[in-house]
Amino acid sequence: MGSRRLNFRLMALLAAAIALAGSPALASDFSEPWKREDRALVIDAYEYNSIDWNALSTDKRVVGFINKASDGLPPPYACRGDETEVRLCRALFRRHAVAKELFHTRRMVAKALGLEWGAYHLARPGNPIEQANNFIEFARPGPDDLLALDIEDNDPEKWMSLVDAEEFVRHVHRRVGRFPVLYTNGTTAKHIADNRRLYPLLSRLPLWYARYKPDIDMHFPKGNWQGYALWQFATQANCNARRCPYRVPGTPTDIDVNVAAMTADELRAAWPFGGLIGVPADMLFRVPVPVARTDGLKGEVTIAYADVAQPPTFSMLAEAAGEGWRRMRHGWSVAMSGPYQGRHRHGMAEYAISRLNALQQMAVERESAAGIDPIATGSIREKD
Repeated sequence: MGSRRLNFRLMALLAAAIALAGSPALASDFSEPWKREDRALVIDAYEYNSIDWNALSTDKRVVGFINKASDGLPPPYACRGDETEVRLCRALFRRHAVAKELFHTRRMVAKALGLEWGAYHLARPGNPIEQANNFIEFARPGPDDLLALDIEDNDPEKWMSLVDAEEFVRHVHRRVGRFPVLYTNGTTAKHIADNRRLYPLLSRLPLWYARYKPDIDMHFPKGNWQGYALWQFATQANCNARRCPYRVPGTPTDIDVNVAAMTADELRAAWPFGGLIGVPADMLFRVPVPVARTDGLKGEVTIAYADVAQPPTFSMLAEAAGEGWRRMRHGWSVAMSGPYQGRHRHGMAEYAISRLNALQQMAVERESAAGIDPIATGSIREKD
């Protein structure tokens, strides 16, 4: 009975691991999947895309709407400098305020129409912690809102570096309790997949893949990704008034359209993603390094984070158990080999008893030499 329970638990653990890793996409989902009627679609937009919501709602394949939220660091609240600098600063803040108001208006309309909602942050160079805070304060995400980090390219002079992106993702998880989806192009996704040990978080985020070709099978980055969460297949680069891979009613030709490798109901059930692929979230945590109170009172302290030791996976435990068994076997064979060969026919047990007897005899000899009766409960000193 006990072995049956153990086998059942092992099978359950294996099934859970497979489920966490995510099932690979079908071959047809790498070749024009938007032509399949059972594949769900998602729109993503920024503030300058015009939307006819009544027309858009007629396309029942459109399940979600992801809107641009924050862009890099937040604008300053206090403007300083000469007249030109102050005017530019105020214009940037007004734009930020208008974009935020439009974002929340669209959120209200989309949800009223039954669409899943999401927000993405356009990652720029600069403090990733402040950018994460800006994103959360801008989007004010609910528990069912998808979050996404948009890294346009692997160029740290123009976009957020991948190292900073790891910290951005960690901070979003610290504050919100879940991870964002990673939006990026094929080149950057391949670099992350090929260097997944350097980017343990980015390489395990659900992938929002941007590539405007009809087939991606030969180019998909793999690594920890066996499939995409979303594939952005249509944009102004391959959609115009004459030709477009897919036209969503009520949207302009420069709108971005995405496909999921699942049905509408499956996508609603998976939304807003928020987990990691193949591992539980606590395997990749980092904790803040304590700061001395005196240093904290002085201000301008940069918080550093240390990696937490990774809890063992099932394969790691199996490997450790195998190594432990090999060591134990070697230990038991000591008594039957080397200088002890032939002296202890019953193996380790007899060898251990002989060693214990030898140690006790040595103790008796030392105590007798020092004038101590090993049988007495106290020491008897010889008379002077």
